[in-house]
Amino acid sequence: MPHAPKPAGRGRPRTITREKIADAGIAMGLPDITFVGVAAALGVSHMALYKHVPNLEALRHLIAEEIFHRWELPQASAPQQIGLEEYLLAFTASARQFVKAHPGVTPFVIRRLAATPAMLEKIDQHQAHIAQAYGITKEQSRWLLATVTFSCISAADTVYSAARLEPLAGSDFVQEEAEMEAELVEGIHALIVGALQMLDRRP
Repeated sequence: MPHAPKPAGRGRPRTITREKIADAGIAMGLPDITFVGVAAALGVSHMALYKHVPNLEALRHLIAEEIFHRWELPQASAPQQIGLEEYLLAFTASARQFVKAHPGVTPFVIRRLAATPAMLEKIDQHQAHIAQAYGITKEQSRWLLATVTFSCISAADTVYSAARLEPLAGSDFVQEEAEMEAELVEGIHALIVGALQMLDRRP
């Protein structure tokens, strides 16, 4: 006869770490974040969570920062074979997937005042990397990446937010999303070409 499982004892309190909080929040999704929900996912009381994060806004910032930290920005590993235009196409493809995978993260990325010091440092390092890889100035790299990223992420957020809405009667959801995404990609490519033409005219 099998033994009945022993009831769980008190034991040590569960450890609450930044990574565990972020994992729970990412799984829940930024638009649906609640203190009670994250605490329940961690198996702790919401009062225990308050000892680590003071309020809901700080919780959202923590999760958004961790999402951004985990985003693996494409590196310019072979600039002799992959030109700046081709790199920017790969970078914006990564940015589109980043937005698509994490609804609600866009405001934390495009609002500079919402970005944390760690996020700003990552952005600065990426700008320096591209400047060095492609022989442009740091200011040119900053302007180019900021221009392309802002437009790409903003447009992608609009497209994927629309794609998540209830499909219109008689419409093909998959086809509609594919068409919007194709127009998004084409528009971003046009933006990249135009920005590169303007680059040398930047002071």
